[in-house]
Amino acid sequence: MPFRSKQTLETWIDEFRTTREGGALISVVVQDGAGGADTGLVIVPLRNDTTEIYMQPVAVGDPRWSVSFGARSEDSELAAAELHGLAAELLVAASLCQFLEEKSIGHEEERDDHERAEDVPG
Repeated sequence: MPFRSKQTLETWIDEFRTTREGGALISVVVQDGAGGADTGLVIVPLRNDTTEIYMQPVAVGDPRWSVSFGARSEDSELAAAELHGLAAELLVAASLCQFLEEKSIGHEEERDDHERAEDVPG
């Protein structure tokens, strides 16, 4: 079954960092999908706002990714320079989402033996 493991996503994020500006704070966590599949969750913290951006695959085997903004604890008031900084961070996030979608096209990865054994009725 195709999916994107934490290990695969960390490799892709490392590649993203070497080919584009920004992205030093991006992290990957396990995201449990249907049947316990590790579908991957990418977190993009923002320095110029009080929230984070979350990216995750739309569905196992689907190359599209969805982008969500975490809840904000308070309203943001930004000066022009801070707004430019936030715009630059959003541009990095948009580039990352596009990069992840491009890497996901046709990507297939086998779950490890332990995960496959859990799928076998016994």
